[in-house]
Amino acid sequence: MRTIFVGIEYAGKSTLIQLLDQYYRHRGRSTHMDDHFTIPDATLSPESQALMLGFPDDVKERMQRMQIHYHVEVIKNYPNPLISGWHLEEAVYTTVYGGDPDSPYYKNYSYRFQRLYESLVLEARLPDIVLVHLTASDEAIGQRMQANAHRYQVIKEKDIPRLKQLFAEEVDKSLFTDKGYTITLDTTGKTPQESLDELLLLSEPRITAGELALRALPVPAGEYEVKYEGGVRRMVPKS
Repeated sequence: MRTIFVGIEYAGKSTLIQLLDQYYRHRGRSTHMDDHFTIPDATLSPESQALMLGFPDDVKERMQRMQIHYHVEVIKNYPNPLISGWHLEEAVYTTVYGGDPDSPYYKNYSYRFQRLYESLVLEARLPDIVLVHLTASDEAIGQRMQANAHRYQVIKEKDIPRLKQLFAEEVDKSLFTDKGYTITLDTTGKTPQESLDELLLLSEPRITAGELALRALPVPAGEYEVKYEGGVRRMVPKS
């Protein structure tokens, strides 16, 4: 399944991506995880992240533009890409924080590209793409922010209602939504595992027959090895 996660910071995107990655890998499938569209790029070294914060706005926008466009090909060419934020995150955070001197986001960016990225993906006629809009109550977002603040937090608590509304509006405008490829998942009051189970259920209409078979495999809970006996494939727990 090709999955794009969008939604306000602290809605649970990174947590669900990690769980879905583990889910696939436990079943012997590879993934391609990309959770680095928020400024500064979390995959950079601490030194590079600090430098990125100070880049001029036009440089930051160009970097974002290039990597957002590059991931069109990632979504198209990997069987299980797990993408967080991608292009819709930029649209929301730049709208709210583009003129904020305390924010790394830029103003006057090229919004017209948002639908272009989606059209390039849709032209590939992928059978299993899903746009997952993650959300949570204002209170839940605030509590998570207080309990486990991100080092380079983007959002401000006073902006939570507006940010959630803007994400919902961007999802509504998405071509993926127009095609029926979008699901919304509220993580309020749920454990990460409960949210993963709900994601798997809600995404069933978009998965291929191959993924349906993968999900139905009786996989051992712990480590195992694959063996063939008489031509029959077995997954044997490691002792």
